[in-house]
Amino acid sequence: MSAYFATLSHALKDAGIFQPCLLLDLDRLDSNIALVKERLDPGLVVRLVDKSLPCLPLLSHIGEALGTVRFMTFHPPVTQAVLKAFPDADILYGKPMPVGAARAVLSNSAADWSRVCWLIDSEERLAEYDALAAELDIELRIALEIDVGLHRGGFASPEALSKALSAPTAYKGLHCEGVMAYEAHAPHIPGLFGGSAKALAEASKRAAAFVACLGADQRRILNIGGSKTALLHHGGVANEVSMGSAFVLPGDFDTLGLEGFVPAAFIATPILKVVEPMLPGPPAVSRLLQALGRFPRKGCYLYGGKWMAEPVFPAGMKTNSLLGLSSNQQFMGLPADATARPGDYAFLRPTQSEAVLQQFGSIAVFSGGSIVDRWPALPMA
Repeated sequence: MSAYFATLSHALKDAGIFQPCLLLDLDRLDSNIALVKERLDPGLVVRLVDKSLPCLPLLSHIGEALGTVRFMTFHPPVTQAVLKAFPDADILYGKPMPVGAARAVLSNSAADWSRVCWLIDSEERLAEYDALAAELDIELRIALEIDVGLHRGGFASPEALSKALSAPTAYKGLHCEGVMAYEAHAPHIPGLFGGSAKALAEASKRAAAFVACLGADQRRILNIGGSKTALLHHGGVANEVSMGSAFVLPGDFDTLGLEGFVPAAFIATPILKVVEPMLPGPPAVSRLLQALGRFPRKGCYLYGGKWMAEPVFPAGMKTNSLLGLSSNQQFMGLPADATARPGDYAFLRPTQSEAVLQQFGSIAVFSGGSIVDRWPALPMA
């Protein structure tokens, strides 16, 4: 791996990037896209998760490769940007929005929000959105959040879903287009309780029971899965799966369903100082802790820090609890034989892609040994 990071370092220097940045390896990204194409059930379409890939060129690159214009969205300012950038986008909310947030964008935005399907998780929210549709004299597209085992909310049973859809008010301002199921719990179920395969099968079975409650014109969106499980679904009732983080594989996504995928996003930052570290106070304290292996004999300070990321290069670099974290100059312990010098780059692998990809303004795109582009990330607000 050291040769790989040496190549990234040379590319950053050649591009004149001497501050913390998010680096995207386009060649690795394309390798991950190829695995999705290879393993995705032919009856399923990918819906791209914008919070996990918060960069319009990145969404465009993956969408074109997979032939999809379906997006899952979570935050109105990002939704608006996606609507503007992709005229044919079909957008599904991945979480229920306060009705006031929906009213604000539907009342004031110039974007075509008729391409957005709102997520409904309860009878109360169903009534609120029906009242909003009447207030604005429009029809709203909705999908229903269903609980298939995660227990994070949504309709808890097919009976509850049927009851909501058959309410006396008839919800004339709403059109139900389907359901959204999420089974992020499945990969984490221990073998003692049946393991991930059983949990996934049970989630699919529960989803089918919910879908059976829908009318023929209410099944356009039958969404299930996330990055950790999307490629494990075969032959179920769903017609689409949601994926985002898998394409860049942050550390939290090293799971059973993503074997062969490779990390494609890294935080790169210059090393400011290489030191023989000492704690404040009597030098004897530092020497004792070093002898006990509690404090390193060599270390460095990074440009920036305190990211949701784990160090991957230089080899053996790690945080130290005695000096803690800093968002300005983060101390990192190094092996005694480390050869890192000031001006070298350190690399960290994000534990998640959402939010992290947006922390640096733009993304440095690496391909074929060079930085070939800078892609603007979507703003957090």
